[in-house]
Amino acid sequence: MKIIISFLATVFLAAMTFAQEESASPAESTAPATEEKASATVEETPASQPAEAASPAAVKKAEAATSPNAAASAEAKKEAATTTTAKPAAPTAASSGKKMGVREMEEKWEASIPSHDLTTVQGFVASDFVGVSSQGKFVDKSGMLAEYKKDKDTYKSAKNERLNVKSFGPNVTVVTGRAREKGTGKDGKAFDRTFLFTDTWILRNGQWQCVASQISKVKG
Repeated sequence: MKIIISFLATVFLAAMTFAQEESASPAESTAPATEEKASATVEETPASQPAEAASPAAVKKAEAATSPNAAASAEAKKEAATTTTAKPAAPTAASSGKKMGVREMEEKWEASIPSHDLTTVQGFVASDFVGVSSQGKFVDKSGMLAEYKKDKDTYKSAKNERLNVKSFGPNVTVVTGRAREKGTGKDGKAFDRTFLFTDTWILRNGQWQCVASQISKVKG
């Protein structure tokens, strides 16, 4: 009887041991799966790195997008400062005279005759002027101005009918033309006069000056 009980006890212990080994096996079998999942999780983690690597590019794009606006703003401020500090000076009578061309000066010269405007003539004629007047006399600047002062006629019109302007280099221009003047003389008689003239102009210090002139009356 004891032998049977011992045998049953041995079988029971062996069964318990086998059962414990079987129950431990699934735990062991699940451990690798867990480790594989953990490994997979670790391996999947670097997938987020490209997003982190893209961050500098995004920053550069943002900087590039804002850079033109900043540059434009700086340029606008620079232009505004230049406009504020570099205001052009108001043009004076002398500077406008320097820009006047020879043809325009000839027209203004003839237009000054009806009003006996000596100031205009003085500004156009050089101090070393020489010429021949319509009276057939040699004159310098003072002699020509003296003839203008003696003129007491009343003019209805005075204008150039034909002008031929020819340049001889950048600083010398010769003008030939015909002028017609109408009005009433100091004796009360009407007149209609036509003159042919030749004027020589030289550019000095940025301003044209008449240095020589010859006038011939062909009518009236």
